[in-house]
Amino acid sequence: MASCVSGCSPVVRFCQKLNRLKTLEDDMMATSLKRCLSTVDLALLGVGGMVGSGLYVLTGTVAKDTAGPAVVVSFIIAGVASLMAALCYAEFGARVPKTGSAYMFTYVSVGEIWAFLIGWNVILEYMIGGAAVARAWSGYLDSIFNHRIQNFTESHVMRWDVPFIANYPDLLAAAILLVASFFISFGVRVSSWLNHIFSAVSMAVIVFILVFGFVLADPVNWSSREGGFAPFGLSGILAGTATCFYAFVGFDVIAASSEEASNPQRAVPAATAISLGLAATAYVLVSTVLTLMVPWHTLDPNSALSDAFYRRGYSWAGFIVAVGSICAMNTVLLSNLFSLPRIVYAMAEDGLFFSVFSRVNPVTKVPVIAILVFGSLMSILALIFDLEALVQFLSIGTLLAYTFVAASIIVLRFQPDKSSGSSGGGGIKTNASSTSSVNQSGQPVDPSVGTNETQTFAPDGGELKEYESFSDKLQLVERQKSVKERGAPGTLKACWEPYLGRIVGGCEPGGVVAFSVLALMVSGVCLCAVLVFGNDQLNLPVWSFTLLLVIFSLVFLLSLALIWVHEQQPNHKTFQVPLVPFVPGFSILLNVFLMLKLSPLTWIRFAVWLAAGLLVYFGYGIWHSKEGLREKQGQEVAARYVVLPSGSLVETVQNVQPEGHTLSTHSPTHDNAPASR
Repeated sequence: MASCVSGCSPVVRFCQKLNRLKTLEDDMMATSLKRCLSTVDLALLGVGGMVGSGLYVLTGTVAKDTAGPAVVVSFIIAGVASLMAALCYAEFGARVPKTGSAYMFTYVSVGEIWAFLIGWNVILEYMIGGAAVARAWSGYLDSIFNHRIQNFTESHVMRWDVPFIANYPDLLAAAILLVASFFISFGVRVSSWLNHIFSAVSMAVIVFILVFGFVLADPVNWSSREGGFAPFGLSGILAGTATCFYAFVGFDVIAASSEEASNPQRAVPAATAISLGLAATAYVLVSTVLTLMVPWHTLDPNSALSDAFYRRGYSWAGFIVAVGSICAMNTVLLSNLFSLPRIVYAMAEDGLFFSVFSRVNPVTKVPVIAILVFGSLMSILALIFDLEALVQFLSIGTLLAYTFVAASIIVLRFQPDKSSGSSGGGGIKTNASSTSSVNQSGQPVDPSVGTNETQTFAPDGGELKEYESFSDKLQLVERQKSVKERGAPGTLKACWEPYLGRIVGGCEPGGVVAFSVLALMVSGVCLCAVLVFGNDQLNLPVWSFTLLLVIFSLVFLLSLALIWVHEQQPNHKTFQVPLVPFVPGFSILLNVFLMLKLSPLTWIRFAVWLAAGLLVYFGYGIWHSKEGLREKQGQEVAARYVVLPSGSLVETVQNVQPEGHTLSTHSPTHDNAPASR
């Protein structure tokens, strides 16, 4: 048995290394960046990230091909669905006001390798998204000048016919990305004011479209003569919802900017709600105006708004719409270029990515190297690649990030406190040090003594857990017989003790919740797979299809119920998602469903990019992780106390030798030392 444990210990240590959590400093407001963004600044950043070219293109496309005038309902449902994910980001952004968005949130609650993979995919998402918007920007401007820019480039510069490569180098798209990167490197204030200007023009154009459009509205276009309000039925509305959901992607820029917010605890939730409300209102009203101005089946998907005004005899309004479209795309471009370097900076600051990207300019207080390098890479993508085949790849990174953030909310809310010295960050591992107040005999000791001691406690399962002081370990040993404190986070609620106490009442606090979250995600994936592939690809008979739906639905709902019957973290001063775990749980289900709707080619590209990320992590990140360095420093201790599963207490004394020498250990076993006193 002992040989089996010793043989498995390297594997256990390796898994623990992959799943280690980020330790946050006590003062989470401390930063090398500049805290200067207000609620209005953050809200406009969020609006700029969401209300882009989709308002001018997506509304017409979904109305004509998918939902008809019922695109209005599709946008309402998509807005509510996006709200579930946005609330999760808002809680994390207020509770952990650090840059990094989904990467940071996953790191403090799930584990290191998962955080790296989320960050790695978000990097690609922002790069492709920025390059795609830049190409759309140049294409829209080129169409205003009757494609003269494209014709000149193909005639006098270059033209090639290669798969996945554009027919000509888009010099205009590359130039706008380089110019935008240059301005953003001047600091967060310059970026914010540029976003304010473009957002103001864009919103002024939207107001013009709404006012003038409602004047030209004709209710007959929603009548049965033109096909009715919902010509494609409920299935068309739901299909349109899946497409419209991507229109609200971009609110995560608010959480990514929380480290530069003056008062993130209040500003991040308020800005998230304001920006999502404004974006949803704009999409719903513009789609209403568009489908009332002209019959939905006659819309031009490429330039629906401009074409609608032109057909009503107001061609001059098309120019105003074009100006608004370009300004809206500028805000999305700034949002991508603003968020991407901060994700890279957060990963580099933690040691998981190349340290050169963690350098902050002392004058501008922004990671200039990260901005310029990744802005240049984005411009190269926009210059040479035909991104139409890669646009769908944008979705998978976003949806995966949404899924992990929602799961992280559940895990964090039901986690026991990691440190008694944490102020208001229950469940988050902080750098607060515990000090011992009594020794094994119950006598008081000097708090300065024993801070270099690491204690290891082994529960019934045999897993070893380390603590900062010997007294902390003794307190946990004393609690082992009673299993838990009444009302502690992650423990069973008192009202459910008579019914579930014998089944799950004896588990470690937070253990049942962690298992239930895993069951929730697995059953959610299986349920969505049956819904998406059951009838077509798998050709399941009706009885089998129904049985699988019932089984996986029950497992999903039971997992939610099992999480709900446990105690949550007490209310904090910061914003909290309501109805946990139900809101994050259904957000996970929606995100997984949308991911499985993506094409197989998207999943193949995703797997390739994931493999490249694993090479970077195992080749660099795992060796330079600051959490790993902190663990190595903690191993250089004078003594270690171990409580074995059998209940005996072992003191292991380690002589700290210079690097390269072997540590000698002396382990007298105190068989008479009880596990609880």
